[in-house]
Amino acid sequence: MPVWHRTTKEWVSEGRLVLLGVTQEQHDPRCRLFAQWQEFNWPILHDPINVLEPQAVPIVVAIDEHGIVRAVDPKPQRLEEEFLNKVFADDAPRRPAGRTVTEPPDLDSLRNRVEKTPTAAHWRELGDALVLWGEGLNSTSAIDAYRRALLVDSRDGNSWFRLGVCHRMRYDLGRREAGDFQKAVDYWSLALEIDPNQYIWRRRIQQYGPRLDKPYPFYDWVDTALAEITARGEEPVELDVHPSGAEIAKPNRRFESAAGGEQSPDAAGRIHRDKDNLIVAEVTVVPGQLTPGGSARVHVIMRPSSEITPRQAIRTTHWNNENSPLTLWVDAPEGWELGRQLVKAKAAAAAESSETRHLEFEVKAPANADGKTTLKAYALYYVCAIEDGKCLFLRQDLEIPLTVSR
Repeated sequence: MPVWHRTTKEWVSEGRLVLLGVTQEQHDPRCRLFAQWQEFNWPILHDPINVLEPQAVPIVVAIDEHGIVRAVDPKPQRLEEEFLNKVFADDAPRRPAGRTVTEPPDLDSLRNRVEKTPTAAHWRELGDALVLWGEGLNSTSAIDAYRRALLVDSRDGNSWFRLGVCHRMRYDLGRREAGDFQKAVDYWSLALEIDPNQYIWRRRIQQYGPRLDKPYPFYDWVDTALAEITARGEEPVELDVHPSGAEIAKPNRRFESAAGGEQSPDAAGRIHRDKDNLIVAEVTVVPGQLTPGGSARVHVIMRPSSEITPRQAIRTTHWNNENSPLTLWVDAPEGWELGRQLVKAKAAAAAESSETRHLEFEVKAPANADGKTTLKAYALYYVCAIEDGKCLFLRQDLEIPLTVSR
């Protein structure tokens, strides 16, 4: 799009051309940040569920002032000659009578329709309306609608993809339920199995996946954009989720195994276990199924717990950052390779903090692997509980399920 922006900038300023973009980005603030950085001055619509159903992007469509499509994927250097300066003979007889305005969907009408005719298409359309017009606030209701569509037609790849989008949306909006991230990945994978030619579905998985499967670093431009926008004296668009780890990792053409030589920090298992679940751990594997000899990226997300205790007191925990950082140690089964065996999180500057911490590493399956296996891992961390003021050094054992399918 920067190429098209530069090519058309003068025509737009002259009033000869109007630009409108549509992005299939999961996180629309990132799109808005990119547009601010590149100084796009035209509107961009957000289509996270790919309701337009393009199989690849970008698609450039030239539409004249009468609403008639004149070209698809024209060349930038020929647009002026073949579109802007061209008079089309069939303009007059095909002019529309007037403007049309898109109104928000009538959700009650859509619900009534689906009760009377519960087809997969009708359930999917209800889900689409809940997502696109609810700004993610209706993601749980949309999840139910897409699930119902799939009960009618389990081969509906669009519903599988959109179901995954909603689980990731709920995960990012802070209303996450257990397994939302893994479900998103698994449902995107199911959609891709139905239509392996869908570029957008494939890219959504690769966004969080291993370096061997990446075509490019997805969001390595974000920090540069933030710095340059700030240097211009502007306030950058605030991101709901700042990209890191897999989202900024550069692609690799060969798997880089851990160099070795590192020692398990608690090989004898002497550190006390976190029996009270002061820190809650969640594991997501991308992709959910590996191929023999294939790799996956493992995301270990750890959050301080906050809950009502049996005595009805509010127990809130936080990280203690005055000691060693959160550390993850991973043991691989025989024949499996690890990109990193010892992973450490970056601690916050403050003495105490309660942020979510995200640890990532990659794993490669043996060429003859098949079926299910389990990675054994453990995390070590310093944590404090406000309820009694105690700060403890604790261990949490983790089992990471891996599935290899031929």
